[in-house]
Amino acid sequence: MRIGIIGAGNIGQALARLAVASGHQATLSNSRGPETLHDLAAEIGCHVALATDVPSSSDMVVLTVPLTAAFDLPPHLLDNRVVIDTNNYYPDRDGRIDALDRHETTTSQMIANHFQGATIVKAFNAILAKDLLDPAVLPNDVMRALPIAGDDDAAKAIVAALQADFGYDTVDAGLLADSWRFERAKPAYCIPLSRDGLIFALAAAKRDEELPEGSWRR
Repeated sequence: MRIGIIGAGNIGQALARLAVASGHQATLSNSRGPETLHDLAAEIGCHVALATDVPSSSDMVVLTVPLTAAFDLPPHLLDNRVVIDTNNYYPDRDGRIDALDRHETTTSQMIANHFQGATIVKAFNAILAKDLLDPAVLPNDVMRALPIAGDDDAAKAIVAALQADFGYDTVDAGLLADSWRFERAKPAYCIPLSRDGLIFALAAAKRDEELPEGSWRR
């Protein structure tokens, strides 16, 4: 699969490495231009491109830029693509967003509203970049499970297959409207969990309750 990655931060780099190691073709992009990524791409074994050129050369796109930066991208850029949205809402970084603070929407619903021609699947937002590259070992070598959410079952199946390629089980948390259950500071956020543990954590999430900031960093 040709996987285009818009955003070359820690998560983007980690997913590019996993993609290449799993036999996929990866293309990285960032806001500063491909010339700034050549050394990194040579190390990873991936391609580089302008962010605006990534969708046309990709079967799937990973959107992994800061939340508010996503809305600076052209709304039709991701048309007709399955898009993995890794975004999380960090008020200290993103500023206060009233609709999120009032629990009227989710980050991925906002992304889907901006990129209305794309099929959005929330994934890879509930794992630390360092854990992608150095996976936590669960008791009895049980596979770690990661949550996904989306409104299109076929797209979710594609993302679940990719997560399996990367060595992860998948728990479907529901629609994009349900993706708050594994957003920042919820019990399923960045905590290494088995399938059963993740199902329990998703069910335990409460919309107006957050874990202490940073408690998920080990």
